Amino acid sequence: VQLQASGGGLSQAGDSLRLSCAADGRTFSNYNMGWFRQAPGKEREFVAAIRRSGGSTYYADSVKGRFTISRDSAKNTVYLQMNSLKPEDTGVYYCAGSTLNSYGLENRDPRRYAFWGQGTLVTVSS
Repeated sequence: VQLQASGGGLSQAGDSLRLSCAADGRTFSNYNMGWFRQAPGKEREFVAAIRRSGGSTYYADSVKGRFTISRDSAKNTVYLQMNSLKPEDTGVYYCAGSTLNSYGLENRDPRRYAFWGQGTLVTVSS
């Protein structure tokens, strides 16, 4: 599956942004989806994940309560609604797809995701 992330931009602390990740339509519903981010000079880190059914989600502690992942199968798109943005949320955000069912901490392992989008930059100023 090919993924295309969009929606990044420049925001101020406390603002909201919604990222989108469009899939090419090839059996999108077969993939569990995730969002990762990479800040300058840091390793890529897990943000959120959602099961293929959309019925189960998992979040990094740093974004829990502020970010919401969702998916729309009719549009072959997964979203990341980001509220109450903080400067530490700055980074390139990547969407990723996986055919594996992950449980708990497994969701955080980027090696479990075989398909990656190109990334969209989010910059949050204080």
